[in-house]
This record gives sequence, structure tokens and C-alpha cells, in this order.
Amino acid sequence: METLKTILYFSIFRYPLKKDEIHSYTNYETIAKTEKELQHLIDEKILRKVDEFYVYGSDLDSVIKRMRGNMYAKKVMKKAGKKAKFIAKFPYVEAVGISGSLSKGYYDNLSDIDFFVITKPNKLWICRTLLMLYKKIFLFNSRRYFCVNYFVSSSQLEIEEQNRFTATELKTLIPMQGKAAFEQFYQSNLWINDYFSKFVPEVSKIQNTSKPIFTKGIELICDTKIGTATDYIFKQITLRKWQSKFRDMQQEDFKIALKTTKNISKHHPSNFQKKVILSLNSKLDEVQSKYNVVLPKEHV
Repeated sequence: METLKTILYFSIFRYPLKKDEIHSYTNYETIAKTEKELQHLIDEKILRKVDEFYVYGSDLDSVIKRMRGNMYAKKVMKKAGKKAKFIAKFPYVEAVGISGSLSKGYYDNLSDIDFFVITKPNKLWICRTLLMLYKKIFLFNSRRYFCVNYFVSSSQLEIEEQNRFTATELKTLIPMQGKAAFEQFYQSNLWINDYFSKFVPEVSKIQNTSKPIFTKGIELICDTKIGTATDYIFKQITLRKWQSKFRDMQQEDFKIALKTTKNISKHHPSNFQKKVILSLNSKLDEVQSKYNVVLPKEHV
């Protein structure tokens, strides 16, 4: 029942899928197996088909929601590409990708444009601080079109939390800048194929933006022991700030949602990953109770 788990996962976001999209998330070799399973689920009245979309339950309005979100996403992608190119010009940025809802082809008036950033080793916190300062000073701290909340260093590219949520995020990630860094990134995360065996990252169209002289000057100055010390100081300042601001968060959740290490910076205070996995497991319980279909639970 690989198709059902995929549909249940995306139903959390009220995002019904098409047949070929569903098939890409399964480990079935032929789409015929996916079609057979989908038809069985329709016959059992677990799913409904609305035009080309497969819907779980009675949330038929989700089809209209998705189509509207797809339309807005196409309009905003050009802006997102320009922002990614701009971010790539900052000191120590090696690669930039689009993540979040936009990477899945959806955007609405509540959405942000989320960016995933790969930095040079030992300079992640300098890079992050400069981008945050730009956002606060020039964008008045608006994250609407400039949400940079996940950084990894090219010296530690493997994502530590390996589950259906992170596998889906990496599968749908849209790499925009930094071809070499993204090639290494995907090579370091081959575990994605344990979830989605047909996944083949598209790296041929990734662009490489040259750094301006000003950026090169900053990197030259910071490529010293002073720069290494500054990077450590910025990390400690951010960690203390988050520990104070989110002091009521459980330590286990803090380590995942607000990961603050030498090579990783993640700012997800709502711990969205955990919420999604728990919501999926709740839907799996619902399917078992209503339809006597047993599917293995997912881990955070």
C-alpha cells in the first residue's frame, strides 16, 4: 500500500496528487502496479478520484486549493530564482536550493519562499549572520520572499534525521545555484533511495553564479584564525539567544528543531518535522480503524 501512505502524507497539507506523482513516491517498477493499487483503493472507497487527482476522504475542496496554489507558484518561481542567485553571491555560500511548499509547486498568501543553503566549511555562521543582517536591515525582517532557515556546511552534507519527512523534503528540493556542491550533497544522501528508489536528482540545469569583488574581499579577510574565531562567536551568540527565547521547549525537540552545531543551523521552532510525522501516524491509525488497512508507522 505504498500509494496510500504517500496520499495520506500529502493529505496533511491538503495537497492531492496525480497518478504519475504518486508513482514517483513508490518503489514499484511499473506504473501499472501503481494504477492497480489506486483502483483497489477507489473500489474500497478509501480514495476518490476527482479529475486527475486522488483524494483521501471527503476533502474535495483540496483539489481547487491545489490548482490555485500551483498557479501562484508558477508566478512566484521567477522571483525565487532571482533571490537564489542573489543569496549565492553572499560570502561562503556554495549552493542554494528552494525548499518548503514552493518546491512542491504550491504557493499562497500565507506561504514563504524557503531557501536551503550549503556553505563552505568553518564559515557557516558568518554566512548565516550576514544573510540575517541583510534580511533585518534591508527587508525589515520580512521572511515572505527571503526565508533562509536551514544551513549545512559542505563538510557535513549528510542529513542526520532520516525519515519520510526529510526524504520527501530532499526529493522535492529544487537546486538553483552551485552544481558541484549539490552533486556532493545528493551523493552524501543516497539513503533517500531507501524511501523513493526511483529518485534521480536533476543537477544538469543548476547554475553557478560568480562572486562579486566585495564578497571575495570579505572571504579573504575572514579566511584567517580571526574568521574562524568569529564564526564560533556568532554560533554561540545565536545558540544563547535561541536557548533563552525557546527555554520552554523540551531539550530533545530543541536539538532537532533548532539544531546549532559547527556544520548545521536549523531554525524550525514549530518543529514542523515532528508535527507532520505525528499527523501521518494519526492518519495511519485512522485508516486501520476505518478500513482495517495496516501500514507501518513512521519515526521522527
